[in-house]
Amino acid sequence: MALPKIGYPTFELILPSTKETVKYRPFLVKEEKILLTSQASGEANDIINAVKQVINNCILTDKINVDGLTTFDLEYLFIKIRAKSVNNVINLTYKDMEDDQKYVVEINLDEVEIKEDPNHVTKFDIGNGYGLVMKYPRADLTNSLKFVEGEMDAFFEVLKSSIESVYDAESVYKLSDNTPEEVDEFIQSLDTKAFKKIQDFYSTMPKLYYEVKYTNSLGNDKVIPLTSLTDFFTLG
Repeated sequence: MALPKIGYPTFELILPSTKETVKYRPFLVKEEKILLTSQASGEANDIINAVKQVINNCILTDKINVDGLTTFDLEYLFIKIRAKSVNNVINLTYKDMEDDQKYVVEINLDEVEIKEDPNHVTKFDIGNGYGLVMKYPRADLTNSLKFVEGEMDAFFEVLKSSIESVYDAESVYKLSDNTPEEVDEFIQSLDTKAFKKIQDFYSTMPKLYYEVKYTNSLGNDKVIPLTSLTDFFTLG
């Protein structure tokens, strides 16, 4: 007699970047195995690829390209799938720098949201009559970063993937129409004021957000903002 096919519940969420409704299922034993294998390797790229594979398996909505998701979409999806798959509450250990004590903090993954800065812009002037149109880093960026050494080189790779176009009063210049050498030359010609606006784009872009609150042994109330997937699972 054939074994029965076990059903599973389905859920919906709103994708932060596009406001599209996405249907998904919890991850199963086969996805749990993918995650455990990647964690055992200890390689950041393996873990990100495992997260992408799990999300790809669990999304039931057609035509969702996981590699094309923004990085914050990817993190948000994984948090919500994890909440429905294992437990919506996780406990992490945090070492307080003031009293040097460790505290177990409880996080409700159902309450994790995407924080949007009201001052965030994706289009801005960079001086001399020019401006930039930016786009958010995509999940597939990790594939190119694995060959990059050093934080500065990694930042420039992210930057090159995030500038959609340059514009002036008469024309729009898409970076995709230029050679890598031309793009490098353009980026290196930016002045410090333009570079500061680019950094502001990244620092204010939408991100995961959850506040952990506790009182330490000295009676001081503490608030820890969690803003990335790493924060939620390796707080330390």
